[in-house]
Amino acid sequence: QLQASGGGLVQPGGSLRLSCAASGSIFSLNTMRWYRQAPGKQRELVAGITSLGAPNYADSVKGRFTISRDNAKKMVYLQMNSLKPEDTAVYYCNAEVQSKRYYPSVGYWGQGTLVTVSS
Repeated sequence: QLQASGGGLVQPGGSLRLSCAASGSIFSLNTMRWYRQAPGKQRELVAGITSLGAPNYADSVKGRFTISRDNAKKMVYLQMNSLKPEDTAVYYCNAEVQSKRYYPSVGYWGQGTLVTVSS
């Protein structure tokens, strides 16, 4: 299971930090990602990070958002700075989970956390 938290209401230019905790039967956590879905729009990839810590970002958030992970705690984070109204969306974490050795990875989704950027 994935449990996301940290959303809320913030003014333009402000910051928020999202967290996502993985639990359950986990042999390894592979790539972990954050997606977002704004009202009336399709879900889009915001950022991803491999098991070795290599990040990648959507162009719209480069230089403002930072993805990180703590493998020991089975957590992934999204530090969001210089927030804009267009960042308003429900943010979802996603992880490729290998439940047992030699098993294939399966993608799991968290429940989403709402981020609202407004004055």
